[in-house]
Amino acid sequence: MRRLATALALALAACAADPGDDARPPASAPSGAAASAHPRTPVTRQDEPRLRNLRQLTFGGENAEAYWSPDGSELVFQSKRDGRGCDAIYRMGADGEGVRQVSVGDGRTTCAYIQTDGSIVYSSTHAHGPGCLWTPDRSEGYVWPLHPEMDVWRADADGGNARVLFQSDGYDAEATICHRDGRIVFTSTRDGDLDLYVMEADGSDVRRITDTPGYDGGAFFSPDCSKLVWRASRPTGAELEEYRALLARNLVRPGRLEIFVADADGSNPVQVTDNGAANFAPYLHPDNERVIFASNVDDPRGRNFDLYLIRVDGTGLERITRNPTFDGFPIWTHDGRRLAFASNRGNARRGETNVFVADWVAEGADE
Repeated sequence: MRRLATALALALAACAADPGDDARPPASAPSGAAASAHPRTPVTRQDEPRLRNLRQLTFGGENAEAYWSPDGSELVFQSKRDGRGCDAIYRMGADGEGVRQVSVGDGRTTCAYIQTDGSIVYSSTHAHGPGCLWTPDRSEGYVWPLHPEMDVWRADADGGNARVLFQSDGYDAEATICHRDGRIVFTSTRDGDLDLYVMEADGSDVRRITDTPGYDGGAFFSPDCSKLVWRASRPTGAELEEYRALLARNLVRPGRLEIFVADADGSNPVQVTDNGAANFAPYLHPDNERVIFASNVDDPRGRNFDLYLIRVDGTGLERITRNPTFDGFPIWTHDGRRLAFASNRGNARRGETNVFVADWVAEGADE
């Protein structure tokens, strides 16, 4: 169960409730023979024809959720490095050079995005004091904390002038951006459930766009900002009662989540996947017809996550990665030509997660 929890923590973290430090794989390896015996998996694989010129951008530690700037020249990502107890936000060039921290130094942070003017938006608990805050015990199984101290922040491109952009009495996080006009979609418990909200770039005109009971989160605008894609649970009966009881204690149990697509105002929602697996981190191709996402659907034990491509009508499922360790957090540049993702492949030490970039190989109707 510990290995399953570790895999879920990695896969579900994409702009999500922070899974907690004890749920993540250790960034340091055991010493001596055990460290040298850690098996490396190949970085490049012949059975992944969609990925060409695969490059590793980070080396060591826990690095994930790398999201493109509007022009594809930079990535912003979260990392637990340099002895940190929880993640901070960093920027780097598309070649992995120029890594620098851009979040406030204290508290938990997650889910960073680069705004249309080069500023950054991310979620943080910094306004409520230093430290990484609490993590739930596992007496009830694998659950996430929904820290009510988590707020949506905005800062200048270099991390300066950080200020709270949106704050409620509950959990406010998972913010991503429309690169055309700066609109922000995020998840909040402000109205008693985990729902999606949209607001303007300055934090004004906040609008709730989902209202079905269950967890709606990890949303992204399509490159043209006409659509939204996200993950959601739809519990009923006893599962809904358990969901609400946990939510009242600022907890959620991740597990079966499906991918949904809707218009940017939340109208006309369509369920894309229906496999009962853990499906996460969806992102729409520029054609608005296909979604790339991470899932454990092909692992009977639910421990390994790979990247998949599917049409918005639920057909044409295609497995993109076949690495026997974790692959997740996929995101295309806005022209669909390059793909960034996080992976455990090629690790020198157990528990490392690194950022990779590849050229996307189009086939058939993709061209």
